[in-house]
Formats: sequence, structure tokens, C-alpha cells
Amino acid sequence: MVSSSRPTGLWWGLLGVAAFSFTVPFTKAAVAGMSPLFIGSGRAVVAAVLATLALALTRQRLPQGAQWARLAVVAGGVVAGFPLLTSFALATTPASHGAVVIALLPAATATAAVLRGRERPRPVFWLITGAGALAAIAFASMQSGGFGMLHWADLLLLGAVVSAAIGYAEGGLLARELGPWQTVSWALVLASPLMVFLTMLSVAQQSPSATAVQWAAFAYLGVVSMFLGFFAWYHGLAIGPMAQVSQIQLVQPVLSICWAALLLGEDLTWTTIIGGVAVILCAGAAVRVRLNPAPARRGP
Repeated sequence: MVSSSRPTGLWWGLLGVAAFSFTVPFTKAAVAGMSPLFIGSGRAVVAAVLATLALALTRQRLPQGAQWARLAVVAGGVVAGFPLLTSFALATTPASHGAVVIALLPAATATAAVLRGRERPRPVFWLITGAGALAAIAFASMQSGGFGMLHWADLLLLGAVVSAAIGYAEGGLLARELGPWQTVSWALVLASPLMVFLTMLSVAQQSPSATAVQWAAFAYLGVVSMFLGFFAWYHGLAIGPMAQVSQIQLVQPVLSICWAALLLGEDLTWTTIIGGVAVILCAGAAVRVRLNPAPARRGP
């Protein structure tokens, strides 16, 4: 009899990815009227307020011992690292460009899961993952004016991918102990002092002067991208299998590029389409290889 846990996990993962797919275009919309520092830190403050209320109203138990250190890893990856790095990157690069580079995230998450679980995948896994990284770098180089000419925004995007992958992998494991929404909530609370400080610093440096649409985009980033979306995503990862649920991330860059064209009016160039397809195919192949490890050798 086939267990129903897998499709349930996949559906929850798809709901989370659908929520996250608006993150890049809405961040691009918000940076037109707000500083990247305010967007990256302020949205975490909004989410931390919601998380604090949710934890208090439901009287959740405090994490214990080493769980705090693991929550710090999650917070560093998905509360601080990814939002701040993408906000600064998207201040100078199109949303569709950012979505192609971030398409590395599924392969990066699978890699983080491999390293975290101390697995020994087949060599082809590392070859395909490396090919995906090279495809993303080649795309970014061509968009920046030629091979070997990466823009600093591309380095920020690659750093964001690494940060999110680590946070996703650790958060998916921790969600099995604390619960999916509890994990992201405690991570937000843990990071809140730093995020409040950075938000106040950004306001002191440059007061936000945004339109109603830009504030709406910021509100989405705080309420959905930083909070509600993780409810579904970590719940899907916790049900698992983590590596299989992570495959759904392959849909995210496609959706993000479409939203960038529809909502922001960005042109879909052939370079963007080809680059996106190449990175997504490599990411998908890497995750599939990760799901089918080489069979153990039998003794003589």
C-alpha cells in the first residue's frame, strides 16, 4: 500500500514555492522606493512580530540546548542572509536575471542535505552540480558584459543561494523536532534584535519614501515571503523526503521570471530563457541523482 505522506509533502512544498516565487519581483519593486537594507531587515522585523504573537498565543515550548545553535544557522541563512543579499543585488539587476541565478537553489539545497547528512553520493552528482553552477556563472557573466566579468550583484545572488540552501536543509531537519512553523518562528525571534538594529540604522541613513504599491510589495515580503510561506515550505520538507520535496524549487525560477514579465514589464530575452533552462535542467538532474544513490557493494 502506497503511503500518502509523499504527495502531501509535495503539495505543501508547492504551496510554499508558489508563495516564494513572488519574492524576487516584489523585492525588485520595493527597492525602487526603499533602501535594500531597510527591505532586507525590515521584512524580518514584520515577520518576527507575527512569529512572537503566534508563539505566545499557542504557548510553544522553548527550544532546548543545541537546538538554539541550529536555529541560529537557520536564521543566518533565511532570515538574514538571503533577504539582505538579494535586496542589495536586485537594486542593480533585473528580477528575471536574479531568478536565473537563484535557480541554482534546488541543487544547492540537495548539496547541503548531502553534506549535512554526511552522505556519499555518486561522483556524477558533483559533476552535474558543478555544471549547474558554471551555467549560472556563464549566464551572469554574459549579462554583465562578457565571460569573466561577474558583477558584484551576481556574487551577492550566489551568496544568497548558499545562505538559503544551508537554512533550508537545517530548517527541514529541525522542523521534525520543533514543528515547521515553530522552526521559522523561533529563527525569526532569535534574529530579531539584529534585524531591529539594522532597520533603525537604515531609517536613520535614508527614510523610506515609497508608493502604496511599493509598500504593498514590502508587506508581502514581510508577511508571506518571510513568515507564512515558510509554514508550508518547512512543513513539506518535514514530511519529506526532503530531497524530493526540494525538487519543487525548480518551478520557482520559472514562476519568478513570468511574474517579472507580467508585473514589472521586464523583457524575456533569449539569453534569459536559455540561461534559465540550462540552470534548471542541471539543478533537476543533480537532485534526481541525489535521490538515486549508487547501490551498496556486496561482499565477495
